[in-house]
Amino acid sequence: MSFNLEAYLARIRFSGGCAPDLATLQQIHLRHTCTIPFENLDVLLGRQILLDDDSVFAKLVAGGRGGYCYEQNALLRRALVEIGFQVADLAARVVIMRPLEMPPRTHRLQLVTLGEERWLADVGFGGKTLTSPIKLELNSEQTTPHGVYRLTPADDDYLLSVKEESGWLPLYRFDLQPQYFADYEMANHYVATWPASHFRHNLTLCLKAADGQSVTLSNNQLNAAGQKQALPDAVAVYNALQTQLGLHLDDKLHGIGLATFTAAFNLVMQKTN
Repeated sequence: MSFNLEAYLARIRFSGGCAPDLATLQQIHLRHTCTIPFENLDVLLGRQILLDDDSVFAKLVAGGRGGYCYEQNALLRRALVEIGFQVADLAARVVIMRPLEMPPRTHRLQLVTLGEERWLADVGFGGKTLTSPIKLELNSEQTTPHGVYRLTPADDDYLLSVKEESGWLPLYRFDLQPQYFADYEMANHYVATWPASHFRHNLTLCLKAADGQSVTLSNNQLNAAGQKQALPDAVAVYNALQTQLGLHLDDKLHGIGLATFTAAFNLVMQKTN
């Protein structure tokens, strides 16, 4: 199924005209994160995750599903290029868990150039994802609809952090080395199939809301508008995927039946208990 810009804009409920300017970039970035959930269901199901533009469109737009960074930012990139933005592909090393050694580049993001300014765009970092692009500018606090972020130097890299009550939480570090499709294919395969990958052992979803709230699901722990609850079983989680996180699970190609989901979910819960 070929990429269609009008269908993408309808999927994210974007209204109005499009132009390669900051206002359009900000609105698309926000609407994308408020309508297309971050999710790793296909990793848990052992399904192949394809990153070409048409496959990503078929899943996230036509199929009503979500995805993780390689899919989310591939879709955003294609839309921005179609509108006329200048976009560069980048990769980052995730440090949110404060690893003892330098981790590999396993996160996809992009840089958008608008005149003399460069903006970091990233709609695929789960619960901490940006909901607005931020300027590629060091040591300045930048407010988004869902938090305050900053970029600081880390050796020769940029370090992205988010402001928490306890202080600044580092998320990932990156440089401006251009990435190619093959780089993302290799990293995607690693993240989706490496036995120790977080995404292979945990159900992780997040959907932002325009009012600054979020809905997150971590295994059976649902947090919606600040209200936390433990969902009792696979059926309750399956229903929450659709009612709370807006996933369409009935697509012929990318849908997920209850029995298939239950088998994968129960395996996840066995590992975490």
